[in-house]
Amino acid sequence: MSEEKKHTTLSGYELKRVYTEEDIKGEDLKAQLGEPGHYPFTRGIRENMYRDGKLWTMGQYAGFASAEEANKRFRYIIEQGGTGFSVALDLPTQMGYDSDDPMSEGEVGKVGVAIDSLADIEALFKGIPFEKVRQIRTTANANSIIMLAFYVAFAKKNGIDPNSIGFFLQNDILKEYMCRGTYIFPPAAGVKLSVDVLEYCGKHLPHWTPIAVSGYHIREAGATAAMELAFTLADMIEYYDAAVKRGVDIAAATANSYFFLAAQLDFLEEVAKYRAARRLYARIMKERYHVTDEETQRLKIFAFTSGSALTAEQPINNAVRVTIQTMAAAAGGIQTFHASSYDEAISLPTQQAVTLSLRTQQIVGYESGLTETVDPLGGSYAVEALTNAIEKDVLELLDTIEKKGGAMKCIEEGFQQRMLADNAYKYQKAVDNKERIVVGVNEFKDGKPIEPAQFTVSEEVAIKQTEKLNKLKETRDNERVARALAAIKKAAQNDENLGDYMIEAVEAYATIGEICGVLKEVYGKYTPMKIY
Repeated sequence: MSEEKKHTTLSGYELKRVYTEEDIKGEDLKAQLGEPGHYPFTRGIRENMYRDGKLWTMGQYAGFASAEEANKRFRYIIEQGGTGFSVALDLPTQMGYDSDDPMSEGEVGKVGVAIDSLADIEALFKGIPFEKVRQIRTTANANSIIMLAFYVAFAKKNGIDPNSIGFFLQNDILKEYMCRGTYIFPPAAGVKLSVDVLEYCGKHLPHWTPIAVSGYHIREAGATAAMELAFTLADMIEYYDAAVKRGVDIAAATANSYFFLAAQLDFLEEVAKYRAARRLYARIMKERYHVTDEETQRLKIFAFTSGSALTAEQPINNAVRVTIQTMAAAAGGIQTFHASSYDEAISLPTQQAVTLSLRTQQIVGYESGLTETVDPLGGSYAVEALTNAIEKDVLELLDTIEKKGGAMKCIEEGFQQRMLADNAYKYQKAVDNKERIVVGVNEFKDGKPIEPAQFTVSEEVAIKQTEKLNKLKETRDNERVARALAAIKKAAQNDENLGDYMIEAVEAYATIGEICGVLKEVYGKYTPMKIY
């Protein structure tokens, strides 16, 4: 007799043939769920959620080549009905190198836009109708305080109140050491700079999002749904505890904070994950940080369709995958969303693909009916059981991390990295063995070769960017730049908040590479550890 097939979610939760009230028997559903818009926010952070006609912010991830080229894509997204966008930064920018640095060779403008100075920000935002944009996000992490300064300086120079624009800083350095890799300084210095941003926004930029603690990259690196939430919450606790220790008003500093989570393909599991995330966050804010204001207890979620779920084989199928992910996010009650383009497994997305990904969100939002009722899957025995199971596993893993000394200490010891690598290997084996079917990859193959990239960035971009940078250095007030850089170094040595010093430096047109250079003199550089 053949062994009965196991039915599991993507994260390995065993799925029953049918769920009944017995699966949630003994649970205090009233306390666990609450009402939409009220503690513990399992069912959503607003009473009416999307029923009032205000859907999630549809903010596409974009940016490539030069600031001028990226500006055209941003304006196109807004013209097509996008209500936000994310500034994708190239790797040199994210890692603190100027475009003319030898370390930048071959990478300028490739996976995002090249930003060296305030001049690039000015070109990037030229002609953008800010009144039509709810949110402008950026992938800045190790350099988040510099991006904060760029945005403030741009607004001031153009007579705009910085608080009138919904700037959204990722500012989550811990996950970079764990899985993404765009770090510059050692972890303690990285956390210090992230808390600088929290503190500065709490005092001066209350309408900005000072941090989006990121589970997305953790999930993409191999995490289960529970690992994604546990590692994200542990990172959040590291930042928030450091802020409290500094004397920061945590309620004020985190009122607009977000979690940046993945939207994977396992529909029911993803809906349950978002619900569990809100409940866990609310309880931690109330019980650990004694935050009584419900507005600050509400977890706002930015979800991004999983890139690892997209395939280079039969790429048009990715449009269907992204639709499923979008529906899961909508049913899960997210606040900001990016739908990936079907060709992203091959190259930077073409304009046609970007338009389709935006239309996918619009069709789900306006035509599917999912947005007409709050928490549409709430009360489902299967979804409630999965929500509880994920929450239980998250709490157990969080407890383990706490007992080991917290997120940063665990990262320094490779704890999370090993778990991610082991689970990623386990998943890939399941695909290789056809225990998990991926259409077009290990089943239903058509034998056609993978399509070549349709959209590439010219090497001319790096040449022009370097010429632009050289001209800037010749024409700016270099004495002012030198004074500003010296002030940053002294403030860093004195452990001060660097916000105002950064703004002065970027207003003088100091570059990212120059600023990070003086910070390296104080903090040093991070060298990754071997995890096995």
